[in-house]
Amino acid sequence: MKLGVICDGISRDLEHTVSVMNEFDLTYAELQFVWDHEVGDHSGEQIKKIDQICRDNGKPVSCLSRHIFAGMTTENRPGDALHQKHMDALKRVVDMAHVVGSPLVRIMTQKKEQILWGCNGAEQWNVAKGAWDTMAPMIAPAVDFARQAGVTLVVETGNGTMVNSNYTARKLIDELDAKDALKVLWDPANNCWCHELAYPDGYEQVRDGYLGHIHIKDVLVDTPRATLSVKKMGEGQLAPLFAPIADALRRDCYDGVISFESVYHPGNGNFEDGFRQSIGLFKDLFGENAE
Repeated sequence: MKLGVICDGISRDLEHTVSVMNEFDLTYAELQFVWDHEVGDHSGEQIKKIDQICRDNGKPVSCLSRHIFAGMTTENRPGDALHQKHMDALKRVVDMAHVVGSPLVRIMTQKKEQILWGCNGAEQWNVAKGAWDTMAPMIAPAVDFARQAGVTLVVETGNGTMVNSNYTARKLIDELDAKDALKVLWDPANNCWCHELAYPDGYEQVRDGYLGHIHIKDVLVDTPRATLSVKKMGEGQLAPLFAPIADALRRDCYDGVISFESVYHPGNGNFEDGFRQSIGLFKDLFGENAE
């Protein structure tokens, strides 16, 4: 399968990151923060340099991952100042995607607020009304723009966002009738926060044409205690699920990229050290030679 990394999880120095990718035979570069800027905030000359570094080293860009729409709330509306700020950023990222050849642009959804559907009495006493319905109208202009621009958006399942599961990501795509232009960026570790079992439950939601990109890391979550720990690969709660996920992706001929997300450090604040401790197992599980 196609393996890569979110580059700034190693270093924001792209040249250093590429050298580490070469060391571990990782091909695909997902760009989020490069040098001092988030993607979408680089100058034209900086974008040309990023493109040259990636192309000269044989590192196709898999996804441009700006935090588009992150931080918005249910109080925001399409076309208001903050929404327009995010739309303007999206347009800059899409322009960059055309230069560096990225087929995907990541978006987020607004801050998590209570979503609760129900029946048999819950619809009267327990459900949370309104929050979900504010989201699709804000995402719809981005989908329309992506279609016109010839790129595909991927909406990440985040642990602090309205879309925090594959179920809710698929529901959003269906409500927008956007399966052609909006896919799921599945982060099974993020989905642990809402207790969506990554396999088989989460995977079944996206296997039939909804899955566009994947982030892999390992975590341990304790929702009642509002605690999240990032773990060395294979030492968190996803450890027994990685192999069946990888097997299912191979069985279904998943053709997208799987990005390792290096957000673990071994207590010293150095994320490259965490990367080096985890990348071997990631490759063993998801690489071409995995059994």
